[in-house]
Amino acid sequence: MPWSASPVVRRVRLGVELRRLRRRESMTLEQVCARLGWASTSKLSRIELGQSRPDLADVLDLLDVYEVPPHQRDELIVIARDAATGRGWSKALGEMGERQRAYAELEAGAERIVEYQPALVPGLLQTPAYARLRVTAGALLADGVDVEADVRARAMRQELLVRPDPPRYTALIDERACDRGGLPADVWREQLRHLLALAERSHVTVRVVPRGASPGDDLHPLAPFSYYAYPDPADPRTVLVETLTTDLRLVAETDVTRYEKVIERLLAAALTEEETVELLARCLGGAPVPRPRDPHELE
Repeated sequence: MPWSASPVVRRVRLGVELRRLRRRESMTLEQVCARLGWASTSKLSRIELGQSRPDLADVLDLLDVYEVPPHQRDELIVIARDAATGRGWSKALGEMGERQRAYAELEAGAERIVEYQPALVPGLLQTPAYARLRVTAGALLADGVDVEADVRARAMRQELLVRPDPPRYTALIDERACDRGGLPADVWREQLRHLLALAERSHVTVRVVPRGASPGDDLHPLAPFSYYAYPDPADPRTVLVETLTTDLRLVAETDVTRYEKVIERLLAAALTEEETVELLARCLGGAPVPRPRDPHELE
C-alpha cells in the first residue's frame, strides 16, 4: 500500500496557511466569500478548519485574492493537491470503517508514532486472533460491526511497520495489557510471542509501564492515545484520543505539547526495552522467542 503524505494532516496544514493569509490581508470570511461569489461562509470556514476535501480551483482562487507570491503559491499548491487526494486514497484503504480509516490516514506518511494503551495491545501490534476477539467484544456495544472486515483493516494498517521506509514506532503498554485475562491460552501466548518478535525490529520499540508506576499525578493519561509527527515540521503534529464511541483528534499546539510531556513521563516510568522483553518472556514461561521474518525476503 503506497503511502504518501496524509491527506487529513495536509488539509489541516492547508487550512492553517489559508487562515493566516486571510488574516494577513485583514479580511473577514464574509469579505472573501463576497469577492469570490460564494453563497455562504461555511465553505471557506470548513476549508480553514481542515474539515473538507478542498477543490484545487477554489484554493487557486483564494491564492489570487490573497495575492500570494509565486514561490509560496507553488508550495501551497503542492499541499492543496495532497489535501485534495480522494478517490485513489479511498480505494487504497478499501473497506475500512470510519474509525480504522481515521487511524490509517494519520499513520500515512508519519515519521514517528507513539501509542499508549492502558488495557489492550495496540492495534498495530495485534495478531489476527487477538484482534478478532477484541473486535467481537466491542461489537457487543455497537450494531453493524463487521468483525472480519475490521480485522482485515488492522492487518492492512500493520503493513506500515514492514514497509521499506517505516516510521519510528513506540508502544507504551500498561502491564495489565500483558495479563491473559479471559483470553484463550493459545491466543494470549501467540500475542506475546508476536510482541517479542516485533520488538526485535530496529524501528519498533515496545515498553511496558509496570503496575503502580505513575508518570505524574497531573499528567497521567486517562484514555488510550496515539501521537503522530511528520517529516515536514510544518505539518501539524497530531494526537488521537480513543473513547468508547468515537475518537478525538487534537492538533492545537497547546494540546499536543501537553501530550508530548505525558509521553516523556510515561517513557521515564516504563521498563526499559530489555526489561520489557524479560517480562514478556517470563509471562511465556521462558519459551524461546522467534526472530521476526522479513516479508521482503525471498521464500
